[in-house]
Amino acid sequence: MTSTQPLWTPSRERIEHHPMTRFMAEAAAIAKRDMADYEALHRWSIEDPEAFWQLIWNFTGVVGEPGERVLENGDKMPGAQFFPDAKLSFAENLLKHTGPEEAMVFRGEDKVERRMSWDDLHALVSRLQQLFETAGVTVGDRVAAMMPNMPETVAVMLAASSLGAIFSSCSPDFGEQGVLDRFGQIEPTIFVAPDGYWYNGKAIDVGGKVAAIAKRLPSARKVLIVDYLGRGGDVAAAIPNGEVFEKALSEFAAKPVRFTRLPFAQPLYILFSSGTTGIPKCIVHAQGGVLLQHVKEHQLHGGIEPGDRFFHYTTCGWMMWNWLVSGLASGATLVLYDGSPFYPGNTAMFDLAEQERLTYFGTSAKFIDAARKAGLRPSETHDLSALKTLSSTGSPLSPEGFDFVYDGIKKDVHLASMSGGTDLCACFVIGIPIKPVWSGEIQGPAIGMATDVWNDEGQHVVGEKGELVCPRPFPSMPVMFWADPDGRKYHDAYFDRFPNVWCHGDFAEWTNHGGLIIHGRSDATLNPGGVRIGTAEIYNVVEQMDEVVEALCIGQNWDNDVRVVLFVRLAEGLTLDAALEDRIKAKVRSGATPRHVPAKVVQVGDIPRTKSGKIVELAVRQVVHGDTVRNKEALANPEALELFRDRQELAS
Repeated sequence: MTSTQPLWTPSRERIEHHPMTRFMAEAAAIAKRDMADYEALHRWSIEDPEAFWQLIWNFTGVVGEPGERVLENGDKMPGAQFFPDAKLSFAENLLKHTGPEEAMVFRGEDKVERRMSWDDLHALVSRLQQLFETAGVTVGDRVAAMMPNMPETVAVMLAASSLGAIFSSCSPDFGEQGVLDRFGQIEPTIFVAPDGYWYNGKAIDVGGKVAAIAKRLPSARKVLIVDYLGRGGDVAAAIPNGEVFEKALSEFAAKPVRFTRLPFAQPLYILFSSGTTGIPKCIVHAQGGVLLQHVKEHQLHGGIEPGDRFFHYTTCGWMMWNWLVSGLASGATLVLYDGSPFYPGNTAMFDLAEQERLTYFGTSAKFIDAARKAGLRPSETHDLSALKTLSSTGSPLSPEGFDFVYDGIKKDVHLASMSGGTDLCACFVIGIPIKPVWSGEIQGPAIGMATDVWNDEGQHVVGEKGELVCPRPFPSMPVMFWADPDGRKYHDAYFDRFPNVWCHGDFAEWTNHGGLIIHGRSDATLNPGGVRIGTAEIYNVVEQMDEVVEALCIGQNWDNDVRVVLFVRLAEGLTLDAALEDRIKAKVRSGATPRHVPAKVVQVGDIPRTKSGKIVELAVRQVVHGDTVRNKEALANPEALELFRDRQELAS
């Protein structure tokens, strides 16, 4: 049922003082046209990309030399070049602030707490820069980190970037082969890893895994072991070129960091696709594109200003880590957390928000749903008066999740649901702080992004589900895929469906408020009777039920058609019986449509997910159909796949 009233409307005072409003006034002066609302600003940003991106550079305080040209070959995707004459340093932009104020706060569950000033961060980056130089690290070399989300990881990235090297990361819970599937392809010169990490109150020793990985990375001249659990010396001793992180730095005194300014398109990061259907693709992102997108999204869409307390729950294996650390460029204090979000209790993240006076709290839709189902009421138990923005990403946020944020977390907060991904290291659709929030809807397209929804014929559609596309170039399109010399893999990934148009692979729909709903990945879309159904539509209904902890839906080939199969993980102690199955089907029928009602409902003990917490519908579908899942190392719980194999319930 469509809402008749928004959940939240920004106050006039909030709108007047927001950076987005100041930006809109400057844009109106440049464009010499009235920009009375966000839609007018967005139209201009698409119609005049040269003026728009130049203003982004100036307004957000990018340090560097922009050059004369802003956009070349703007009609080509791929092929467009932003700021082709520019010279800049990503690290210089993130380290432009100095002083005794906090740059980063770190919590390792309840075991570790550290605070690092801007000056401390500069000093650590300087020492790392000198260490890397002695190892011969230069422009284009790769520095790889299998690390927790902690200050050392940020400093390693900044030191690598300061020299023009390319940084890549994953989290330490990856299996040995999962790490090698990623870092083995890019042949790093430096490999950084911990002796272990904390999760759910337990010390997880990874020393043996690190040693095994290091032996299979012959390109690594140095292996640096961060002593997190107090076992770093033993781990380093087992690796021929291993050194304890602090000991390796001890011979270098801090001095001013030197920054190598390089072209806008100089590779900065290598991110990896989830790898659930094969070896992960190595997606190479440029420093200029990542920087411009992130300062735009942080300052204008997120309202982040110097001194804000900026948090997003993430691991180093998810692009949200890259997105978070760019907050340094806007002068924000990063609040880093590593470990379980529910340890030592299920209010841990809200405790953190209160204690650190978070102004921006980023999380996942799954976390919000888990908090709702746990009966948490932070609005009644925690002081969240500093909180201005709460963002959600990772999977579609259900209408119930939207409602819970305003009912159970905070009434006066900007709920910014957003979606984009690893492929662009940024957002296509995002929160818009000067517009109302409607239940179940992402507020709209990010400025500068020509986001649209097309049907199979390539036509713009409203109120109808279709493919999420972007028909005009944007700065953070990948530079290339690693080991893709002719660009064929890159082209096929985004531009094969609609020539010269980025096709993102999301199943989406415009609303009558100008917002968007993401219905799930289009490659996981169900097609019973030839009708396209997004899996998120089913999850939004079923996961409202107290009996259902979470669900996963696939289309099973059956009788020359496709039938909908719904797998459910039930609350502890419950067993799926005919009565509960009927209630589930009735809920789907009333909450969605008869087309969505599953032909089969099957109980499972666990649901497989990637390291970043996304459920893997395609891998389950492969198991159900007897196909091989080629890269189980990408999964956090690969053993869960066996729960779906040869199910008798699906044989008839």
